Amino acid sequence: MRHGGGDPTIRFAVDGVWRATNTPEGPGTIHLRPDGTARSWGPGGGWLNERAAAMAGEHDRVDGFDPTSHPVVARLARRMRHVRLTRTERVLDALVPAVLEQKVTGAEARRAWIGLVRHAGEPAPGPVALRCPPTAERVLDVPYYVFHRLGVERKRADTIHRCAAVAHRLEEAVEMGTDVLDQRLRCIAGVGVWTSAEVRRVALGDADAVSVGDYHLPHMVAWTLAGEPRADDDRMLELLQPFLGHRGRVVRLIELGGRTAPRRGPRMPFRHIARH
Repeated sequence: MRHGGGDPTIRFAVDGVWRATNTPEGPGTIHLRPDGTARSWGPGGGWLNERAAAMAGEHDRVDGFDPTSHPVVARLARRMRHVRLTRTERVLDALVPAVLEQKVTGAEARRAWIGLVRHAGEPAPGPVALRCPPTAERVLDVPYYVFHRLGVERKRADTIHRCAAVAHRLEEAVEMGTDVLDQRLRCIAGVGVWTSAEVRRVALGDADAVSVGDYHLPHMVAWTLAGEPRADDDRMLELLQPFLGHRGRVVRLIELGGRTAPRRGPRMPFRHIARH
């Protein structure tokens, strides 16, 4: 759920996790404590409390997941046995930052997300200084020149506006399942397989969502599972096939505890389009 250490919508602290969001009942802030209890503030507090367990991963089911078919996955699953996938049931909260992450460095995407939240997000209710992610209406009101100042070119800005325009259709798909949400997401120009998977993994806790089209992920999966420093999406999916139904879970374990493939060539440069 967090997009960088400076994400103003969420805070990790010694007393637990604080998260602010917009719910169907209004803005709300929830505090998930280490002892398993939760407290919330704002009009959306009741809605958040009802979904606190799912947000913390308690509803994540590992039925059918057999990590023993690969020794590395078995070791990762054993070492990180408490890792669970979250389910927020808020699509736009996951979709906007996912679009911002398309084809750019992580640092660029995080900077843009933080800037957008500070520009268009409202102060969150509760005792902690958080901000709610921008609502669909607020996103639609953000002009392109603001996106430009945040380092976001027109293509991604237009995609975000298109997503916000149909946000109600996306949010209602949460109750219809991952296939329906995937279909609706990919009907939006600028939203493809990668973005859909990133959203479904967070909003629905989809354990099989694989971010096909990622710049680094195929190399990481292939290096961790097969000792191959380079791979394409087809090879990645081939290696993940034994875990069908839980491929996204395996990817998450690899991201958290796998080996980074050897780098070749220069890193992707950090762009400053606002200077142009």
